[in-house]
Amino acid sequence: MNAQEMLTLKETALAEAGAAAGVVDLEAVRVRYLGRNGLLPKIMKGLKEVDPAERADVGQAANALKQELGSLLDARRAALAAAAAAKAPAAFDYSLPGRWRPPGSMHPISMVIADVARIFGRLGFTVADGPDVETRYHNFEALNTPEHHPSLDAQDTFWLETGELLRTQTSPVQIRVMERSQPPVRIITPGRCYRRDKTDATHSANFHQVEGLYVDRDVSMADLKGVLAYFAREMMGPGVGVRFRPHFFPFTEPSVECDFSCHVCGGKGCRVCKHSGWIEIAGAGMVDPRVFSKVGYDAEALTGYAFGMGVERIAMIKYGVGDIRLFYENDARFLEQFA
Repeated sequence: MNAQEMLTLKETALAEAGAAAGVVDLEAVRVRYLGRNGLLPKIMKGLKEVDPAERADVGQAANALKQELGSLLDARRAALAAAAAAKAPAAFDYSLPGRWRPPGSMHPISMVIADVARIFGRLGFTVADGPDVETRYHNFEALNTPEHHPSLDAQDTFWLETGELLRTQTSPVQIRVMERSQPPVRIITPGRCYRRDKTDATHSANFHQVEGLYVDRDVSMADLKGVLAYFAREMMGPGVGVRFRPHFFPFTEPSVECDFSCHVCGGKGCRVCKHSGWIEIAGAGMVDPRVFSKVGYDAEALTGYAFGMGVERIAMIKYGVGDIRLFYENDARFLEQFA
């Protein structure tokens, strides 16, 4: 062994230590060069056989390599251990108490629908459901809506390429129930509806309705007024007043608009009710005989009433919400108020 061979050995040893991919490879380099039977101990034992002129240089080079290689091996071992620790999953302390998720709450829209279903359930109404994608017949024709009605316009309704549409009201559910059921029929139909409304504080292209239908013998307008008056008191409080105004709907005759007295001012007039003392809540009326004919009912023997109201409108009034968009933005700060 001479000084030049020691230089080559140093380069090889340091290169192998630097290239070690793991702790096992690193340990193999240590054993090869620094172990009891490694190359450097053998060189130190064989110094007496080295040319006296180079013996001192070879000995110094061997000691220097031993120190430098040892330091490099320690540094590489620490780096590999740190990398392994970073990749390892954090230890789980089973003695720590559990992290309980706080209970959720109902969305205000769902709360109103549940309240409506509960109130009408006391009167014998059951909940019926139907598809969001409807046929032209069930959404319009069966409900006595003529071809020239503006709601059939593409600017008012979401039409699909199949000729079907996203329902503009939950009234088609009433038609489907009557098609498969014989009177008496007493249902409410809560659900999502769609219209081409420009979104603002009081309008949305997606909204919810609750409609009701009662069909039997000798059903009268007095029955309708009594049911809506009962609903008004149960939903808004015992002091609420109810007002009926003549109106027109294609599928009811006669038709009325139903107003509740303003719960904010008690009917005295304020900004919420536009100083009228009343808030429009529902449209209603006696089912048109032509609708009965569409579903195969005997229009001479049967009568019935229907009504419909916007869920968001009730929620806005009941909870004092000034912008309908707040219901759809999923802002936890807003929704937590109803927990």
